[in-house]
Amino acid sequence: MTQAPTAPTVPRLHGVFVPLVTPFGPGGEVAAEALEGLAHAVLDGGATGIVALGTTAEVAALDAAERGLVVEVCARVCRERGAVLLVGAGGGDTRACAAALAGLADRPEVAGALVTVPAFTRPGAAGVLAHFTRLAADSPVPLVVYHIPYRTGMPLGAADLRALGALPGVAGVKYAAGSVDAETVALLGDLPPEFAVLAGDDVFLSPLLALGATGGILASAHLATDRFAELTTAWREGRTDRARELGHALARLSAALFTEPNPTVLKGVLHARGTIPTADVRLPLLPAAASSVAGALAALDALA
Repeated sequence: MTQAPTAPTVPRLHGVFVPLVTPFGPGGEVAAEALEGLAHAVLDGGATGIVALGTTAEVAALDAAERGLVVEVCARVCRERGAVLLVGAGGGDTRACAAALAGLADRPEVAGALVTVPAFTRPGAAGVLAHFTRLAADSPVPLVVYHIPYRTGMPLGAADLRALGALPGVAGVKYAAGSVDAETVALLGDLPPEFAVLAGDDVFLSPLLALGATGGILASAHLATDRFAELTTAWREGRTDRARELGHALARLSAALFTEPNPTVLKGVLHARGTIPTADVRLPLLPAAASSVAGALAALDALA
């Protein structure tokens, strides 16, 4: 008798996940040592885990060998630290996305895959559901739906996301709808069992936690990681006064980091602090203006 495939183990989708930048060296190469240092630093700061090959990693500008190197470095750190590793494996084509997910079977450190809602084709809510149904059926790891309609052009309502969350093999959603609106409230007020909502718009982390999100996937948490971790704990423990105070301060930092396209300002700050060897990004991104970097550094200093 053929044995049914074992369902993937659901990762711990709570707390802070940091979608790591891809540092580049002076010659344009991936600075693997700096990447490893970043991974350790955010885990030292209290992050639950890291995300490799997210938007913040400039994944669209990495070739296959570079993507493999990034995952290798992140997997090694997470294995050493017992941390959760999520890997970006999205795309607009279901077959190609399924192939990318299948490739994760050789990486036992990978706890889940961050998969975007299909972009550009705009298949409609029924098509999105069919896409994730097909992927979840064969994926070797649980899926985290990446809902970011201002990038994909495919908005989804609470009922649509609830249907995705009910699929076996879908563990949660990175929720980056660009606002906190009635659909946000409706979703968080009626979630499928064991379906986690992670904030994906950094400035809305605190209000989403207040509504019931379990954490966030936050580029801003490269910096002041301990404060972001403290914020998630404060809301979970009901320390609302501290949570509000910290939430407002961190939202100001996040706003400063996103004054130009992500991750340009963030890389400028990390380079200014000596954390990565250059502030370089790859075209079509351009380096952030010095004034934007200075503004973000000032917001970071204000947290002290």
